[in-house]
Amino acid sequence: MYKQPKSKINWILPIIVALSLFASTAFALDLATAKGQGLVKETASGYLTAVKQSGEVQALVDDINSRRKVAYQKLAKESGAPLAAVEQRAGERATK
Repeated sequence: MYKQPKSKINWILPIIVALSLFASTAFALDLATAKGQGLVKETASGYLTAVKQSGEVQALVDDINSRRKVAYQKLAKESGAPLAAVEQRAGERATK
């Protein structure tokens, strides 16, 4: 099997995650605030989860997770890696 995609994931994934997380300053501040207040947390699956349920928190989690999924799908397609591998790698980095 072609080995180059694995190394491509290692350097592209952090860039894509950072771009998807900080697409807009206001949105990034909301995420930072939510994390700081313990309302959301990163998971090993590469996505956020709500720690304290509310409509606003869930809307934030859903929006960020949908953006992340698009970014992960793009990376998986470009690298030839399975989506699950990209998600897992992102989760590993986010939960360190």
